[in-house]
Amino acid sequence: MKLLISGGSIVNAEAIWDHVTMADRELAFKAGDVIKVLDASNKDWWWGQIDDEEGWFPASFVRVEPHPPQPQTKQVFYINPIAAPRFQNTSTKLWVNQEEGTAVEAVEGASPSPSEVQNGHADASPSSSDCLCLGQPIQNRDQMRANVINEIMSTERHYIKHLKDICEGYFRQCKKRRDMFNDDQLKVIFGNIEDIYRFQMGFVRDLEKQYNTEEPHLSEIGPCFLEHQDGFWIYSEYCNNHVDACMELSRLMRDGRYQHFFEACRLVQQMIDIAIDGFLLTPVQKICKYPLQLAELLKYTVQEHSDYRYVAAALAVMRNVTQQINERKRRLENIDKMAQWQASVLDWEGDDILDRSSELVYTGEMSWIYQPYGRSQTRVFFLFDHQMVLCKKDLIRRDILYYKGRINMDRYNVIDAVDGRDDDFNVSVKNAFKLSNKDSDEIHIFLAKKLEDKLRWLRAFHEERKMVQEDEKIGFEISEYQKRQAAMTVRRMTKQKGHRSVPPGYPPPMDPMNPGQHLVGDSMDQSEFESTEPERCKSPFWQSFSRLTPFRK
Repeated sequence: MKLLISGGSIVNAEAIWDHVTMADRELAFKAGDVIKVLDASNKDWWWGQIDDEEGWFPASFVRVEPHPPQPQTKQVFYINPIAAPRFQNTSTKLWVNQEEGTAVEAVEGASPSPSEVQNGHADASPSSSDCLCLGQPIQNRDQMRANVINEIMSTERHYIKHLKDICEGYFRQCKKRRDMFNDDQLKVIFGNIEDIYRFQMGFVRDLEKQYNTEEPHLSEIGPCFLEHQDGFWIYSEYCNNHVDACMELSRLMRDGRYQHFFEACRLVQQMIDIAIDGFLLTPVQKICKYPLQLAELLKYTVQEHSDYRYVAAALAVMRNVTQQINERKRRLENIDKMAQWQASVLDWEGDDILDRSSELVYTGEMSWIYQPYGRSQTRVFFLFDHQMVLCKKDLIRRDILYYKGRINMDRYNVIDAVDGRDDDFNVSVKNAFKLSNKDSDEIHIFLAKKLEDKLRWLRAFHEERKMVQEDEKIGFEISEYQKRQAAMTVRRMTKQKGHRSVPPGYPPPMDPMNPGQHLVGDSMDQSEFESTEPERCKSPFWQSFSRLTPFRK
C-alpha cells in the first residue's frame, strides 16, 4: 500500500479510545495500543496495522507519535493533503503523542485545536491558542478538563455536519430517484438516520447552552446526557440495521450506475472523500464513543465540581445504552440460526419462530401435565422470548424433534409449586412449577428432574420477562427484511445439502446461574448428544444454536 506519511516514514499512533469494530476491514484495538499508520490520506479514516492485522480505523480515536518515539524533542508531523479538490492547498498536522505529565504549547502561530488535530484536519482559520504540542509544564486538572470538554464539543459539531451530509447529500437525492431506489431499499440503507439527525440537533443545542466559552472547564454538560438519555435508544434500530445496509450497498455497487450516482451525490454536497458506507458507519462509531469520552471527562472532574455527579450518572447511562445496543446486535446476528432451527423441527405448524421471537433463552427436558387430560408427558421445551415451543423426540431416532405446540408466554404467569399433593391436578408433585393463563382457568404444570433444574427454569422465565420489557422500552424488533434474509439463508443451505435439514439432537441447556456454561442433567443422557451412526458426523449447528442463550448477570 502506498505510504502517505510525509517523508516516507511510518508513523505510530497511540489509541486513546477503544475501537469496537462494526464492519469488515476495520482494525480493532484497545486504549493504549500502538497502531502503525500506513495510510493517512483521509482525514477521518486511516489505514493501519497491529501485528499482522491491517484495517481501517477512525483517526479521532488515536494520537500520533513519530517512530521511534522521542518524547524529549518537540516535533510536528504533516501528512499529505486530502485528495478532494477543496483541500488541495491544506496540509494536515498530526497531534504528537505526549508522555504522561508532559504539557503542550502553541507552535507556528496558526494551529488547529486538539480535536481538529486528532481528526486529522484543520479549519481554515484556527486559533493559535488551541494547538497541542510538547514542551510545557504539567497542565492542571482544570486545563485537562477543558481539553476534554473542547474535544466533546468539537466532535459533536463535526458529527452534526456528517449527519446533515448523509440526509441532504445522499438520502434526499436517493428519494428523488424512484427509478433506482424503492421504499424498502431506502429503509434498509438509511434506517432511521433522519430521526437520529433531528435528535442530535436538539442534543447539541442543549449542549451548546451548557458550554462555557470563557472557562470551558466550568461547563456542566452531564445533565444534557441525562435529559436526553431516552433519545439515545434510537441508535439501537440504526445499529441493528447497519449490517443489512452494508449488504444492500454492496449489492447495488456491483452496478456502475449506483457507483456514479453516489459519487455525484458526494461531489454536489461537497462532502469529504469517503465512500457512502463510511458515512453510514459514523452513527455506529459515535454511540460507541460516548462512554469513552465521558469516562475521560470524569477522570479530570474533581468530586467538588458541580458537574461531577451528573457526569458519573451520564457515564453509567451511556454504558448501559451501548451495552444493550451490542446485545441487540448480537441477537440479530443469530436469527439465521433460529430460522435454521425451525427448519430442522419436523411437522412445524403455525407462525414462524421469528414472527415473535429473537432469542433462545433456555432449553431442556421435563415432564408436563396439561388440563384437562391430566396425563404426564415428557417433552423438550425451548423457551424463547414471548413463547415456549414444545417438541417430542423420535422414538427411534432420538436426535429428531417433532413440533408439538407452543405456549404464549405473554398470557401466562409463572407460579412456584410446593412439593406434595397438588390440588389443581390431584397428583403428587416434586420440583414443580406452573404456568397459569391470565385470562382463563387453563393451567400447565411442569416437573423437573432435580431441584436445581427447577430453579434454573424459574430463573429463565424471569430473564424472559425482563428481556421482553427491555425490548418494549427501546422498540426492538426484527424487520421484515431481516426475516426474509434469514429465510433465504435457510433455503440456500437446504438446497446445498440437497435434503431437509434434520437436527442431530437438541443442545444441552445453558446454566442461568453460571452464564456461558452448558448443563447435562440426569434427565438427559450424555450419549444423546453423540452420533449413534458412525458415517454421520455431528453437525456444529446445535452447538452454535445453544450459544444463543447468554444469561445476563
